[in-house]
Amino acid sequence: MTPSRDISRLIEIMAALRTPVTGCPWDLEQNFATIAPYTIEEAYEVVEAISRGDLDDLREELGDLLLQVVFHAQMASEQNAFAFGDVVEAITRKMIRRHPHVFADKDGNLASSHVKEVWDRIKAEEKAERAARRPPEETPTHKSLLSGVKAGQPALTRAMELQRKASTVGFDWNDPRAVLAKIREEADEIEAALDRNDSEGLAEETGDLMFALVNLARHVDADPEAALRATNAKFERRFAFIERALEAQGRTLEQASLAEMDALWNAAKSEAKPVSEPRREARR
Repeated sequence: MTPSRDISRLIEIMAALRTPVTGCPWDLEQNFATIAPYTIEEAYEVVEAISRGDLDDLREELGDLLLQVVFHAQMASEQNAFAFGDVVEAITRKMIRRHPHVFADKDGNLASSHVKEVWDRIKAEEKAERAARRPPEETPTHKSLLSGVKAGQPALTRAMELQRKASTVGFDWNDPRAVLAKIREEADEIEAALDRNDSEGLAEETGDLMFALVNLARHVDADPEAALRATNAKFERRFAFIERALEAQGRTLEQASLAEMDALWNAAKSEAKPVSEPRREARR
């Protein structure tokens, strides 16, 4: 088996990895549900490469994402559901249908201002057609305002979209401080669950707290995904400061106490802030 620029070679490799007995044990153990998190992860890594402007890395990450598509298609083929070619045919049909101004048989142009309108109309038609193909027991009897919010989005993004949709009919707070009070309420409920040693309740209340935090981000015009990404980067910088400081002392993280690491954490915070800003002792 040799590398190739032909997509058929990647499909052959995936089929070989999934061949019983001679294939890869790990690949053979996987199913749609176990692979789904990797699919999301690869999509995020594509976005990260774009944000860095690293086109070499983008090429690699797009390959990893393509592998996810081939992996899912291979598993579907094994169940006689569909094959990779069916995936390609479905998306080509969709793109041709959604761009009548480009692929129409008859002459005619569509103003750019009308492109999105046509796209949305055709998407709605496709959605109705998919719903009509579902068995009656799978068709929801109640049409919810929130039905249009895509289920496959990252949880933070979907929480934001659910809240925005509900706000269109007035189901919303008018003041960010009211959301802040809700955050405090959810934090109290987490504390109560801790007192009860209620593991299921803790998971539920933690989700409620995160949902309320997304609501606060929405009210202060902050993108929760971008805000959390920035905080992740800040955490990495400050933790790296701790590592460098300990390394300069000839020590490792394992040799330092929590109190010592806390002190270095606060030093990292002070290094990144104006001198006039008061220091806080709590780790944030």
